[in-house]
Amino acid sequence: MEVFNSPQQFLRHFSGKSYSIGMVPTMGALHEGHLSLIEKALIENDKVLVTIFVNPTQFDNNIDLKNYPNKLEEDIYKISQFGKNISVFIPNENDIYGDKIISKQYDLGNLDRVMEGKIRKGHFQGVATVLEYFFKTFLPSKAYFGEKDYQQLLIVNHLSKSLNISTKIIGCPIVRTTDGLAMSSRNILLNSEERRIAPKVYEGLKLAKKLASTEKYKKVKIEVRNFFKNLSLIRLEYFTATDPFTLVEFNPNEKIKYGRGFIAASLGKIRLIDNINMS
Repeated sequence: MEVFNSPQQFLRHFSGKSYSIGMVPTMGALHEGHLSLIEKALIENDKVLVTIFVNPTQFDNNIDLKNYPNKLEEDIYKISQFGKNISVFIPNENDIYGDKIISKQYDLGNLDRVMEGKIRKGHFQGVATVLEYFFKTFLPSKAYFGEKDYQQLLIVNHLSKSLNISTKIIGCPIVRTTDGLAMSSRNILLNSEERRIAPKVYEGLKLAKKLASTEKYKKVKIEVRNFFKNLSLIRLEYFTATDPFTLVEFNPNEKIKYGRGFIAASLGKIRLIDNINMS
């Protein structure tokens, strides 16, 4: 395993060699979900490049950025267990942004104007800025993203097409703990009581999917809100069901026959997001 701190180091190392490269972009604090992406990338490519960069422009407040878990030594150890054919790129902010840490502005096809994009202003512009840099610098054959961040996955697909980037975007299934909680780097910030109740987020999604088979969408939304009203510690921010490609919300008076259901909820200072296939 090779660890690079500048793109020049990486490009010199692979200069004149023809490899298919699978990229796994991360912000570190790696968990089983990340590791599953790396495993898939190793199967489908000659080489794998894991990037670790806590991108400041993805955060809507400095406290969240400051509190984001830093597990760099542990991350490198976990990646090293995969053996050869894998590299790690750990850039600094100047590599990507130069002297001024400001996101570029992209037309993301309105996919960034709902749900997380509506709540976290500028978040997806920050994501897109870093990913454009990674894609154009390293020219990976494929890039791997988890479906837990489903909205992000659609936005990355849109970005890749709009910029005529040849990298194929691969979405991978959500990895869950045994009690159903979707794997997330922020889970380690939950205290014991918050961690106990966190799987209720997924229970709320499963309830929505069950109700959708018989009830109109507006009834589903009411029942999901009621489900969370009866829980302590956890606060529902939103539940919505949308077209799986456009993220346009369904008509309240219709039944949901397909699509994706999304939930965001807060436990203390920690936000959790999750989603489910409604069909």
